This record gives sequence, C-alpha cells and structure tokens, in this order.
Amino acid sequence: MFYYVEGKVALIEQSLCVIDCAGVGYACHTSQNTISQVKMGETARLYTYLYVREDIFDLYGFADAEELNCFKMLIGVSGVGPKAALAILSVAPPSRLALSIITGEEKLLTQAPGIGKKTAQRIVLELRDKMSKEQLESGKGSAVSLELPATGSAEVNHCCTYGIRICTIRGAASHERTGFKRISRCRIYYPCLSQTVGNGIRR
Repeated sequence: MFYYVEGKVALIEQSLCVIDCAGVGYACHTSQNTISQVKMGETARLYTYLYVREDIFDLYGFADAEELNCFKMLIGVSGVGPKAALAILSVAPPSRLALSIITGEEKLLTQAPGIGKKTAQRIVLELRDKMSKEQLESGKGSAVSLELPATGSAEVNHCCTYGIRICTIRGAASHERTGFKRISRCRIYYPCLSQTVGNGIRR
C-alpha cells in the first residue's frame, strides 16, 4: 500500500518514529538501527511495510530498502513476528545479519530480546537454505562487501557450502592502529540486500 513515507521527523520513541507528511503523522515501528539514522525536525524517508491481521494494522518503516527486505524475510520465518524481527535488526544491521546467517552464527541472533537458541537455529536454517536456492536458480543477487577471516576459514567454507557466490577474495593488510586483524575481503552476492554495505568487523 505504501512504498515509503517522507517528511519531517515529528517524534522519536523507542522502536517508533513518526513522520509528518503534509500534516499527517505516520507512526512507523522501526529498529534501533533506523532510529540511530534519523533526527528530530529533519526530513527522513522510511521504506514501509504494512502489517495487517484481523485486529492489527501496523506500519513498519526502515531507513533503507536493505533493512526492509531483511525484515520481510525474518517475519517469513515460522515463529518470528514483527517485534522479534525488529529486535534482531536492532542488534544486527543488514550486513551483519547476512554474515551471521551465512556462517550460522546463532549467538548474535540470541542477543536480541526474546530470541532463544531454537528460534535462532530456525532463522539460520530457513533463511540460509531459501537464499541459497534463490541465488542458484536466478544467478542474481546484490553485492554486499563483508570483512571475513582468511580464505579457508570456517566462515568462508560455509559460504561455499551453501551456494553463495564469492569472488574477489584478496588479502587485506593488517592495520594495527585501528585494531583490525589481517583478514581477507570477500564480495558476497546476497539476495536480501541491494547494495554494497559494511566496512569490516573489528577484533
């Protein structure tokens, strides 16, 4: 129904951002990741998802299409509702979420309130298989630049095992002053995201 809403930020609360569009305030439930990118009184655009059930009519909004796509994929997992999806995106923005699913990093997902180990395992299983299948069938996907451990590590092996195309793997010089380890850089084609994001993972 709504692709996005754009206007001045009229109110910011925990998990809620109100956008004033021509005198009408649209209350968008959102993640802490999006909350951190908007400011009171400034113009913002939130990409939206209208969640409709028998007694529910809620609008969800995100700072970019990548986070919106991840939200929609998360609520498609059995047992994961909008609140749980927002909790996950609040601790794991799109690029970090993609990496955790590819590598099966359940611990990151369980950092979100209300997400237990079994739910985290279900998210990894359902989304990894689905995304890998779409990747192989369509041959399409969007590049996400992620900093991963060196070639041959468990994380990179996971990517290869589950059919995620990886190219341009090259050594990255260590940077002692900023605390980065010596790692390899991988460009991963990941269907749930639509542009290159992410600058690295700190030690």
